[in-house]
Amino acid sequence: MAGWIAARFAVYAATLAVLSVAVFWSTEVLPGDATGVVSGPDATDAERAAVRATLGLDRPAPQRYGDWIAGVLRGDLGTSLVSGREVGDILTSRLGASLSVLVPAVVLIFALAGVLGTVAGLRAGGRLDQALTGATVGLIGIPDFLVATVLLVVFTVWWPVLPAVALVPVGQALWQRPELIALPALALALGGFGSTMRLLRASVAQTAAMPFAEFARLNGVRGPRYVRTVVSNAAGPAIHALAVMVAGLLGGGIVVETLFNVPGLGYELTRAVESRDVPLVQGLSLVLGAITLAVLLAGDVAVRLLHRHTADPAVAS
Repeated sequence: MAGWIAARFAVYAATLAVLSVAVFWSTEVLPGDATGVVSGPDATDAERAAVRATLGLDRPAPQRYGDWIAGVLRGDLGTSLVSGREVGDILTSRLGASLSVLVPAVVLIFALAGVLGTVAGLRAGGRLDQALTGATVGLIGIPDFLVATVLLVVFTVWWPVLPAVALVPVGQALWQRPELIALPALALALGGFGSTMRLLRASVAQTAAMPFAEFARLNGVRGPRYVRTVVSNAAGPAIHALAVMVAGLLGGGIVVETLFNVPGLGYELTRAVESRDVPLVQGLSLVLGAITLAVLLAGDVAVRLLHRHTADPAVAS
């Protein structure tokens, strides 16, 4: 088990290294840089050149990449070119707002997708399964920004019961204002619900079709006991589905936070791209990528541990 985890960590580190190159290259191909924002629209060419030299943007790309990675390995994500703040400090201050939206969305998806996915999987091929499958396929096909836009129109224009943007009063945290979290969390949950429910439904349906489940039914196992038997043996793929769902929500959160003005990591990343704040873009992108990989790795480890402590279904039957 220790060797397997070490191998996974090695793959994780290699993937993160490749990601760092991709992130740095992506910022290199962005048109322009932060010079115009820092120096102002009326700066002369000489003043812009001086600002570029001060910010270190005139150095060769390989040298800048090496300095950036060396800082990351020391725990230094760099300094924002626009605000002058440490990227780590910005990340810390924005993380709470992102979690305030992400956690309720994950709980909502877990509850709805878990129940409906189990019901659909146990009745695979039935009318309810077909109805849920059709609804989730349609939901998956709708872009996140369109889902969020529809929610905005419904709950802020047609039925104005929720605020359109997450404007947090000074001195308060976002999690202290549930009415500001409701729409962003619901939009994020709807974006991840469809694919998660289908993955859970497929896992339960596949498990219910196995010989041990048929043997249990023939021996009179019914009701909650049968459901518990199937669900417990479908837990491994379900954990993978939930890990993939959480990782996907990190990307969807960028769209939702930007649309609802949630002061989280996604919103800050969008603003950094607009202002060509390269260190902030690089730092936030790398951290979001690292969190995504960590979630997937945690899912793999959880499934591995579950398999080690769970008897083979056929034997357990």
